Amino acid sequence: MSDVNPIKTRRDGAILEIILDRPKANAIDLATSRIMGEVFQTFRDDPDLRVAILTGGGDKFFCPGWDLKAAADGDAVDGNYGVGGFGGLQELRDMNKPVIAAVNGIACGGGLELALSADIILAADHASFALPEIRSGTVADAASIKLPKRIPYHIAMELLLTGRWFDVDEAHKWGLVNEILPSEQLMDRAWDMARLLASGPPLVYAAIKEVVRDAEDQKFQDAMNHITQRQLRSVDVLYSSEDQMEGARAFAEKRDPVWQGK
Repeated sequence: MSDVNPIKTRRDGAILEIILDRPKANAIDLATSRIMGEVFQTFRDDPDLRVAILTGGGDKFFCPGWDLKAAADGDAVDGNYGVGGFGGLQELRDMNKPVIAAVNGIACGGGLELALSADIILAADHASFALPEIRSGTVADAASIKLPKRIPYHIAMELLLTGRWFDVDEAHKWGLVNEILPSEQLMDRAWDMARLLASGPPLVYAAIKEVVRDAEDQKFQDAMNHITQRQLRSVDVLYSSEDQMEGARAFAEKRDPVWQGK
């Protein structure tokens, strides 16, 4: 573990575990958000790192979002969150590596928005969720953009408009989380998933993530044109890569490919 506080990290090969550990509830203030941005930026830019796991310290809270006590003491809600915006992840440009959120407890407000910024969400069986910003007289901005695209529109609008709590079974029902795990198995499963992804082709992952982002608000043919005309950087790199040739050779030779990320 690193001694960075309130963010702890553990690196094992190509995997980086990022732990938001800020008792009592892992709430994020401006300083914490800036540190998280630096950590995620370092992960993004380190060619030897391929997968990140994000979780919370303890077993009660993943993250409740913005630190309202810090805000009451003068931490501006619209202050400088640092690179990547709130929590360092949801606005970080060119994040073309897989991120797994291991939700180990309460994920509400900005904490749920942070989980939504990951590519895969695993959740402990006692996890719970809410977007309570409505009760504080403000808007869950990132969730208002993302949630109606992830789950049925009317369910997303109900959750945004009421701010009600919902449990992990409901979250799984609507496809908001990938898997529900007993709490004592959550991190083992997250690491198993991370190892699987770390063994895969990083250039393909990058292309997938960029294509998904580019296609989000585009017509199908326009998005396809961007791919076939190699207008997306990650796709262009992939199509000219040694890894793509290695994939073809490995298939022809009936062996597992050895991915170099180049």
